[in-house]
Amino acid sequence: MNIRSFLYGILISIFTIYSANSETRITYKSAKSTSSYYQMGVQISQTIKKSSNGQMIVTIEESQGSVQNVKEVIGRKGNYVFTTPPVLVKLAIGEKAMFKGKGNPRYKEIRALFPIPSLTMHFVMSKKSGVTNFEEMSGKTILLGKGSFGAKEGAKYLKIFGLEGKVKLAEVELSNAVPALKNGQIDGFVTAGSYPAPNVVEASATMGVNVVSLSDEQIKTSKRTKLVIPAGTYSGQNKDINTTSLPVVAYSITDMNDDVAYSLTKSYWENKGKLGEAAKWWNGVSYDMLSNISTKIHPGAIKFYEEVGAKLAKHHM
Repeated sequence: MNIRSFLYGILISIFTIYSANSETRITYKSAKSTSSYYQMGVQISQTIKKSSNGQMIVTIEESQGSVQNVKEVIGRKGNYVFTTPPVLVKLAIGEKAMFKGKGNPRYKEIRALFPIPSLTMHFVMSKKSGVTNFEEMSGKTILLGKGSFGAKEGAKYLKIFGLEGKVKLAEVELSNAVPALKNGQIDGFVTAGSYPAPNVVEASATMGVNVVSLSDEQIKTSKRTKLVIPAGTYSGQNKDINTTSLPVVAYSITDMNDDVAYSLTKSYWENKGKLGEAAKWWNGVSYDMLSNISTKIHPGAIKFYEEVGAKLAKHHM
C-alpha cells in the first residue's frame, strides 16, 4: 500500500466516524398506528431524513393519546418531540383538569416547534336528506360514533345548538359510516380529522353530500377555533365550509439543542410543499396557525420564524 492510499483510508475513516457522531436522532411521539396523525409522523420522518441527507433521523413512536404524550415529558430527555393540542399543554402547566394534583416542573419546560393539520369537525349529510344547516337535522338519523373526539364534540354541538333529543343517534361504528349513508341507514355522520378527510372524500365522490357550514355565532358558542375548508376540497363543494377545529402542534422540551430545533423547524417548513404533494391535509397548514400556540415556542424555532418574518406573540418568547 502506498502512502497516498494509506492517507486516503485514514481520511475515509475519520469522515465515517464524524458522520456517525454528527447524526441527530429525534423521537417523535405521535398517535395510534391506525390514525392519520401517525401517518403524518411517518411522512415527517421520511421527509426530514431525506432533506437532511440522513443527518436527522426521526423515529416514530405510537401513542395512546395526546394526554399521554404530554405526561411523558416528565421522564423524557433529549430530542423528544410529541404532538398534542395546545390547550393540553396549557392545562398541564396550570395543573388543571386531568392534570389537577398531578403537576410537575417539567411541564414548564415544554416548547412548541410547529403546527400540524388540525382536527377538523365535519357534519356530513347525504344530498338525499336535503339538510344544509343544523336546524334541518331535526328528525334525521345521525351517526356520531363512540369515544372519539369527533363523537364527543358532535354530541356537544347537538346539545348547545338545541338538537339534543331531536335527532336519532345511529348505533353504527364510524368505520361503517359511508356504507350506512349509501344504503339509507343514516342521513348523516359526524367525523373529526384533518381535511380532506378520507371518509368524506369517499362519500362525496360516490353519492354526493352536503358538509354543513356553521355560522359565526355557532362557532363562537362552540368555543373552538374557526377553520375554513376551501371550496373544491370535496366533490360537489362549490363554496367554502366554515367549521370548527382543535389545533394540533408538534412540541419539544428545553433539553433539545437550539440548533436541532432550528434545523428541524426549518426543514419542516421548507418541505411542507412536498408533504402537501403526497397528502393534501398538509396544504391547510400555514404560519397563521402559530397564533394557536398558547405557550412558549422553542428558541431554535423562534430563530427560524424571525428569519422568515412570521408573526409571533409576546407569550411565545
